[in-house]
Amino acid sequence: MVRNGMQQSQGYKSMKTSTTLILLLHLSLHTVDEGHAINPSCTCIRYTSTYGKERGTFSSPDYPRPYPPRIDCLLYTFVAAPHEIVELVFTDFDIFKGHLECIRGDYLKVYSEGGVHGPGPPGVNEYSAWSRVLCGSRADAPPALYSHGPLLVLELHTGIKATNATGFVGNYRFIDRRNFETDGVQVAETWCDYVFHSQPNRPAHGRLYSPRYPSSYPSNVRCTYHFSARHNERIKLVFEESFLQKGDESCLNRADIIKVFDGRTSTAPVLAMLCNEAVGYEILSTGPDLLVQFTANSDLPGQGFKARYQFQMEDDSNADGDINKKSSTTEAISGLGPAVSAATSSCHQVFSSDKSKTGKLTSPLYPAPYPQKTQCHYDFLARGRERVRLVFEDFSLQRITDNIIDCESMDSLDVFLYVDGRLEKMASFCGNDIPKPIMSNGPKLSIEFRGIYSSRHSKGFKISYSFVEDYGIATGSQLLEFPCAFVFNSSERGRGVVTSPNHPGLYPRDTECNYFFYGNENERVHLHFTYFDVEGVVPCEAISASDYVQFYSQMIQSQSHRHCGQIKELQVTSEKNFLRITFKSNDRLDATGFKANYLFLRDSEMHSITMPNSIDRGTSCNISTSLLLLCLCEVLWNFR
Repeated sequence: MVRNGMQQSQGYKSMKTSTTLILLLHLSLHTVDEGHAINPSCTCIRYTSTYGKERGTFSSPDYPRPYPPRIDCLLYTFVAAPHEIVELVFTDFDIFKGHLECIRGDYLKVYSEGGVHGPGPPGVNEYSAWSRVLCGSRADAPPALYSHGPLLVLELHTGIKATNATGFVGNYRFIDRRNFETDGVQVAETWCDYVFHSQPNRPAHGRLYSPRYPSSYPSNVRCTYHFSARHNERIKLVFEESFLQKGDESCLNRADIIKVFDGRTSTAPVLAMLCNEAVGYEILSTGPDLLVQFTANSDLPGQGFKARYQFQMEDDSNADGDINKKSSTTEAISGLGPAVSAATSSCHQVFSSDKSKTGKLTSPLYPAPYPQKTQCHYDFLARGRERVRLVFEDFSLQRITDNIIDCESMDSLDVFLYVDGRLEKMASFCGNDIPKPIMSNGPKLSIEFRGIYSSRHSKGFKISYSFVEDYGIATGSQLLEFPCAFVFNSSERGRGVVTSPNHPGLYPRDTECNYFFYGNENERVHLHFTYFDVEGVVPCEAISASDYVQFYSQMIQSQSHRHCGQIKELQVTSEKNFLRITFKSNDRLDATGFKANYLFLRDSEMHSITMPNSIDRGTSCNISTSLLLLCLCEVLWNFR
């Protein structure tokens, strides 16, 4: 039975309501009919693409009024063509969450295993297992749902108690699954291993996807994507979307992870580790080979990733379409004569690590005053594990007032980063105060200099730039197995200093760094933070967009106390002879990080010192205990 143009129902008054009335529950549906249910007691509303309707809307009973109680089983069945998948996007979602888990009370089960998955016949049927259960508010619902095959089913169940929850409304769409095919050559007898070779007369760019994208990837899978360019080429890889798990956990604590290696094998240096959610994450290889390894072992797989790649000629790697380049001539700058044209600091420049790892950047005519109406643009392009680091050596821009509220009306220097694949202003500097060092969050950084005014007292700026792989961390031994990781062994050094990336400057955004401290069998490591400024609000969680520092007594450990904000006194002592510190920043705000003294102490040296019970509970001591501990540690320090 097929029904088109159905009207809203007047209510779902009892479970004895006839099938005909139940089919009249919805707002205008494009194509609806009764279909085969997962079990005979369910009522099914069916949406199919076979009648030429590629999209439409669906909603809960009586929406936007509260849905009725005692709905035992109402199925929404979406049937696409064999070469299609189903996309559902909720525009509103409000299902009463009466229990912490959504499998009791009011809930919406999702069956997305269409195709040949499961022990039963193809499709979603009584043998199928639901892939997820939804309840709560709009924030609890996914941005979109996708089927694995041409079939997707929602099962609505409501409890015996009436609530004010209004249910849901959304849009469905049938999309061609061939739009998500990886462009590489699949390795024989593998499910998700691909190779990408650069060849003459073949496209130099393409796309790659996680298995079953945009639907969730399966558990217990490992996929490899190997890129092989020609000798004079390099590889650019951009993860346009990567949704593995929600949250901001350290990648060392995640079961699903993407690793990118700067070479042919997994022994090459690691350029990136993605494990949470990322958009527009860009990677540039240092050589002609790149390896992507995707491992998924979690019980709750995410949506996965989509990425694009490009084989770039080494000489053309600076000609990146994503960078806003401007002419290197001085014609666009009014008032600049031959003296500026001949100066070593031309006004528009691109600085590539392929050309030089370090250098100086100065304003036009420096150290003489810069001309009026000067506008300059500078682009920096790193490669591999490198980050761009700027250290300001001199800074003197014309001020039109002593009361600086912002730099918009002043001569200023603006720093731009690439956040979520787009250019975003990180900071604006003006006046005479020398800015703190800056570090990029990826391979790109841009500067805009606007010199509207001029004065004989304003000589401009002088910047030392460098492309660094060590994140500006001067101590410890850097590891190749992680993008940013350092080891401190007591056998090599019994005490020293550890800092956040780029300290005392602003730490880079979108960065995770790990510090591993290894003592001898009878030793513990003690940390005294003399400076701590990490952007965030206690309890330093993702919901408050907080950066954080976390301490672990084991290499792989998911639960421990987070620290953020400005802390005057912070001391940490390991439980045993190992301590791991994880520093993690997001893409929001900036701060100057931390600096700490570390000291390996033998157990015999610890008896007279009252230590925190556990690094997971009380790492921040009160002032009196901290001062006593600091005094005793310094005495022990001098005796070593």
